[in-house]
Amino acid sequence: MRGAGCTWNDLVDYRIDAKVARTRSRPLPSGRISRLAATAFMVTQALFGLLVLIQFNGFSILLGIASLGVVAIYPFAKRFTDWPQFFLGLAFSWGALMGWAAVFGELALPPVLLYAGAIAWTIGYDTIYAHQDKEDDALVGVRSTARLFAENTKIWLVLFYGLFAAMAVAAFWLSAVSWPAYAGLALAVVMLGWQIRVINIDDADQCLKLFKANSHVGLIVFLGLVAALLLA
Repeated sequence: MRGAGCTWNDLVDYRIDAKVARTRSRPLPSGRISRLAATAFMVTQALFGLLVLIQFNGFSILLGIASLGVVAIYPFAKRFTDWPQFFLGLAFSWGALMGWAAVFGELALPPVLLYAGAIAWTIGYDTIYAHQDKEDDALVGVRSTARLFAENTKIWLVLFYGLFAAMAVAAFWLSAVSWPAYAGLALAVVMLGWQIRVINIDDADQCLKLFKANSHVGLIVFLGLVAALLLA
């Protein structure tokens, strides 16, 4: 479903992508793939997602369907708000809710806290990503937190990465997870702190590398939780 959301985003943004140096070579703006083919691909992805979704309980099915509203809105957010990264966080962090619902058939405070923390984390790393395109975005009228935060980006990263850490700790504590989860989170926070320390918002190549480094952050948190489960 993440893939389907990305395909939807590319379908909506193909005209904008054609005006941005970094994205004009993507399949849709470059004409290598037709919009019809991309739409068929998106529908196929969504159908596979549906096959997975209907294996879960009724509450999870409804929750999964509800996510489509957020996914549908996200590509348009950059046209009406300086906070499209917030909408990205709403969409990409939905798994924090789905995982809990799939197991328990309901929601509770821990997954909501984890969801909020993941939104804050997404705002942080996607702000770094958006700094790659800020000049082109300004020319075509695309809004972003990178343009909004500008030279104050480091301060905002401290805030949002800090919120992520605080919300994750609260979710872990309420879920009574064991120490490896906290150890993994602590290491992840060190990695996030390193991003803040070294970032040069005017170095597009570095911004892309730091953005991609967040996959390692997520992996460390995940492995800490797995280890905690093994010790439970």
